[in-house]
Amino acid sequence: MTKKQNNKNHFINISKIQNILPHRYPFLLVDRVLRLEEGKSILTIKNVTYNEPFFNGHFPENKIMPGVLIIEAMAQSGGILVYHSVPDPKDWFMMLSKITNAKFRKPVIPGDQIRFYVDIVRMRKRFCEIKGKAVVDGDIVVESEVIASLLHREEMNGRE
Repeated sequence: MTKKQNNKNHFINISKIQNILPHRYPFLLVDRVLRLEEGKSILTIKNVTYNEPFFNGHFPENKIMPGVLIIEAMAQSGGILVYHSVPDPKDWFMMLSKITNAKFRKPVIPGDQIRFYVDIVRMRKRFCEIKGKAVVDGDIVVESEVIASLLHREEMNGRE
């Protein structure tokens, strides 16, 4: 992959995100990329709607987005960043390995728009460490660090 301009507003829409991430409904949790600086950081959004399938059970009378799904959306944002930061991204598969220092500060409810600010802390050939925060209306709702393994697609042996 040839490197694009390193610091650029990338308005990547959902169609292009689907060409980057393997996730699909109901687990594709990133709606748009607003900014991406290869090898460094990304800003994405998730529009939380009343019709999200998880609200049927979490909780019907007091709908709150599950914190683990907020972290998953953060990890997916990091995945988009990593895939834009490695050569030959189609040759790699990123898999969540570890979540650390997760802090859940405020609930996310229907109608909220979450902005994910994610930075690469460290990147090696076989793993990457990212740090992110989820923000709604200027307030941090979740913070976490995530470590992901990078597996060469040939190593997957049909496990995708």
